[in-house]
Amino acid sequence: MKNENIEVFENAPVPKAVLSLAIPTVLSMIVVVFYNLVDTFFVGQTGDPNQMAAVSIVTPIFLFFMAAGNIFGIGGSSYISRSLGEKKYDRVKHISAFCLYTGIIVGIVGTILLLTFMTPLLHAIGTSPNTFEFSRNYLTWIAIGGSAIVVSTVFTNIIRGEGAAKASMVGMIAGTVANIIFDPIFILKSFFGIPGFGRGVAGAAIATVLGNLIAIIVYLFHICSKHSVLSINIRFFSVHDRIFREVLSVGLPASVISILMSLSNILMNTFLVTYGDIPIAGMGIAMKANMLAIFVQMGIAMGIQPLIGYNFGAQNYRRMKSVMKFSAVCVFIAGVTLTAVYYIFSREIISVFIDNEEVIEIGIIMLHALMFSTPLLGIMFVISFSFQGMGKSLPALILAVSRQGFVFLPSVFILNYFFHLNGLIYSQPIADLVALVIAIVMLLRINKRLLQKE
Repeated sequence: MKNENIEVFENAPVPKAVLSLAIPTVLSMIVVVFYNLVDTFFVGQTGDPNQMAAVSIVTPIFLFFMAAGNIFGIGGSSYISRSLGEKKYDRVKHISAFCLYTGIIVGIVGTILLLTFMTPLLHAIGTSPNTFEFSRNYLTWIAIGGSAIVVSTVFTNIIRGEGAAKASMVGMIAGTVANIIFDPIFILKSFFGIPGFGRGVAGAAIATVLGNLIAIIVYLFHICSKHSVLSINIRFFSVHDRIFREVLSVGLPASVISILMSLSNILMNTFLVTYGDIPIAGMGIAMKANMLAIFVQMGIAMGIQPLIGYNFGAQNYRRMKSVMKFSAVCVFIAGVTLTAVYYIFSREIISVFIDNEEVIEIGIIMLHALMFSTPLLGIMFVISFSFQGMGKSLPALILAVSRQGFVFLPSVFILNYFFHLNGLIYSQPIADLVALVIAIVMLLRINKRLLQKE
């Protein structure tokens, strides 16, 4: 492992350590947000609200592949950083090989299942006669590239887990930039006079798959270099009981977050479709616009996870808690700043994506609602990713289920019943704030136990 990574983990001042790991991750997340915005923009250029609605409807299914990648990516990242803190470098090679090859297998299984049951699935998640064919075209290509999406997600996380945040950033940016370049080529019939394939939403999916393949190539160059302690050599692959248990104990709660986000989006779309396709399109745009605020805060929290894991493995609890406190301040400042910007420029932000006044008006209302919890949401992310870094699977699982599960689901039903569409759009921010309270309570209990070990 490179000496500068060890120096950052062990000895660098906390602000420097946090920023050196968090900034590349935040930049990666911003680029991903930019890709999602550009993706939505080019689909919007078709001038067809049904295609925009189709993307919103099937995006949760796409997130299932990312959830599978998070099982082995975030779970592997946590175990890798803790193993490095314990100086178990050979174990790291076994962990990385296990995460890669198991991820490939899971991606293939997901592809087969999705292609087999696509039609009943599309009916179940809220497609209308206007959006069914567009949704099917998009989802077919996502299914074909399922393994690429899973493996790219795995590499992004396990490379960050060894402290190579910049290498993780480079791979993610390379894939995202390629995706952005491919978008107009495959989505539109022409772009600045240059002929395109004109595949609409299907073209957006093709660009996504190609972008993930390019990211994988970049990641492989890093892993095969002398700068990485990871390995893709199949001889290191082993379903060793401890590796399997440690990866899944953290990876499954992390994956549950993505899965529940997908299910909550499906549920939201199921309710929204009763009000027509315009609200679905508006919510899709509002959620993509809101991703910048969410991903900036999540990027800081994800960036410190290896730092938390390393110091937890090394039993340096005092430094670990200092990292958490500094990170909480950073995400709060970012949340307040972005919320102010979004409220001031909400119309301009929504108008970028589509020239349809009905969608714009309802999109503004939805964006304001989604930003309601943003100033404090980042603190919950810091706590959640810190739990993952420490290998605290149960608190991480409880927090995941809280935000998108037993708090969010009742909110959707109750608020929709009493306040209809206006109630629906406030269900997520209310769930976020309740989940934050739960996270703080669990953190205080864990902190009490750590004080006894210091």
